[in-house]
Parts: sequence; structure tokens; C-alpha cells
Amino acid sequence: MADVARTSPAPRIISAVLGSPALRLIVKRLVTAIPILLGVTIITFILLNLIPGSAALQLLGPEATQEQIDNLNREMGLDRPPVVRYVEWLGNVLSGELGHSLVSRQAVTDVLPDRLAVTFELVALALFFALALAIPLALLSARKPNGVLDRIAMVVANTGLSIPNFVLALLLVLLFAVVLGWFPAIGYTPLSEGLGANLYSLTLPAMSIGLGLLFFYARFLRNDLVDQMQGEDYIMTARAKGLGPWHVLVRHAFRNSSFGLITFVGLNVSFLISGTVIIEIIFSLPGAGQYLLQSINTRDYVVLQSLVLVFATITVLASLVVDVLYAVLDPRIRYGSND
Repeated sequence: MADVARTSPAPRIISAVLGSPALRLIVKRLVTAIPILLGVTIITFILLNLIPGSAALQLLGPEATQEQIDNLNREMGLDRPPVVRYVEWLGNVLSGELGHSLVSRQAVTDVLPDRLAVTFELVALALFFALALAIPLALLSARKPNGVLDRIAMVVANTGLSIPNFVLALLLVLLFAVVLGWFPAIGYTPLSEGLGANLYSLTLPAMSIGLGLLFFYARFLRNDLVDQMQGEDYIMTARAKGLGPWHVLVRHAFRNSSFGLITFVGLNVSFLISGTVIIEIIFSLPGAGQYLLQSINTRDYVVLQSLVLVFATITVLASLVVDVLYAVLDPRIRYGSND
């Protein structure tokens, strides 16, 4: 039995996993994220308590008496010191609960998953739309810098970047919903009612967000590719080996340029999720952005605090994914994480 234990590969496998530089990188980032998330919740709680008004006043209306407001505040527990309310909320979070909405009295964990699912799907479709078009467009433009296609693409990209996404959303509704009638102007079809109907209802909202990303990614990637092709030694080495221009561009220059693109995509995820508020309002989508705006209007502190925590967690995880992708694309970064 002792010989079997000594020859068993399990200890070596466990040791290799625990000693993995990539795993140490992930653990390090997660440990660092704990005080960051705690600080975000504290600052958010302080700011929310400095906002004039209260949930009780919003629910009862301007005609309510002070006695009615005080009674409702007492009923919702808002008459307690802020520190007590924060500690109670944090305790609920650590136990897996996000509390109950002050307005609807529903558990936030019962409502939030469905809301986040809509927002995540919207963001994923927008990113897919943007990257699927931006990458080939940037490659075509960088293949012949200052050519006809390159000039047209950059003019369109610079013009598109100057248009806010909510203005773009209204223009898309006017063209594709009102004039052409190809897509619905508002509304959301759940995935449970069919993938086709679901994607059909999210096409215009995803385009409203994705077009801005498309223009930005295409311009950034094109400029970086041109710099790589014109000034890097490894490009000249690849050309000296007799490799074709497309092979050099796609297999060599694009691989290095993808680092910057991954960084921007990772940074955009958090801003996209929190920035979908206007788009979800315009298209009447029951997502987390609309939930956030409703909570602000009703001074629903519990929901607001929970949404901020979720968005902050997503930001941290997006940064972690970027770090891991860096380590996958360039082993030197992975081993450099030991320092």
C-alpha cells in the first residue's frame, strides 16, 4: 500500500495545480478584490445616505405628513443608525442574501437574476456584433493603409464615434422600426419563447450599443496594426522568411495587437453593463439598468447597494479575465506574476 501511495500521481497533480503561476495570479487578484469591493460598498452606502429624500417619502408622496413618513421609516427599518443598517446588509451579503426591496418587499436575489440575464445578453450581443465586424474591417484597412477602403472606414468610424448611443438608438428605431418595419421598436421576448424571437427583439438595442464599440475597436485595432506592420523587427523578420502579407498581418501583427483589444474589451464590460440604462429605457427592456433607474427614483437603498456590489464584482472579474487571457497569449506574463 505504501508503494502504491508513493507512485500515485495524485500528489504530483495537486502540487502542480497549487504551484501553477496562473492559479497564483488568479488567487492574488481575488484576494486584492476583497478590500476593493468592501470599499466600494462603504462609499456607496455613505453617498446614498447623503441623497435628499427617502424611500418612505417617495412611496407616500408629497402630501404625506411627517408622522406617516416616520411610521413608514420605522416599519422599513430606516430609523436605525446608518452603521447598523450597513452591518446588517453586509451580514446578509456574506450569508448569500442581498436583502429585500424597500418598495416591492421582494428579495433582491429573486428579482436580480432575471434582470441581469437580460442585461448580460444585451451586452454579449453588442460585443459579438462589434468584434465580428471590427476585426475584419481593421485587418482590411491595415492591409493597405491610406487606401480607399481605409480612408472610407476611418471616416465612418470617426463620424460614428461622435454620435451618442442614445441618439443612435433613436435613429435606428426611426429607420428600422418606423420606416422599414423590420424590427420592433420596443419590447423584449424571453429566451424561453424561442431563440429567434429573443434575438429579434434584442437586435436594435444590441446594434445601438455595438455600433459605437465597432467604430472604436476598428479604429484602435487598425492604428495598432499599422504601427506593428511598419515599425517592428519581428515583422521584418517574418517578411524576410518569405511569408505572405496576409500571413504576416493575421498570424503575427494581429496576435500582438490583440493584447490592447482585450484590454479595452475587458474595461468596456463594466461600463457597458452600467451604461445600458438609457438603452433599456428606450427599448423597454426589463434589465438591470432599468432596475437601477427605478431604484434611484424610489430611493430603494437596498436594491441600489446590491446593484452597485454586483457591478463592482463584474468589473473585478472582467479585469481578472483580461489578466488570465494575457497569461494565455504570452507565457512571459504568466511566469512574471511570480514576482
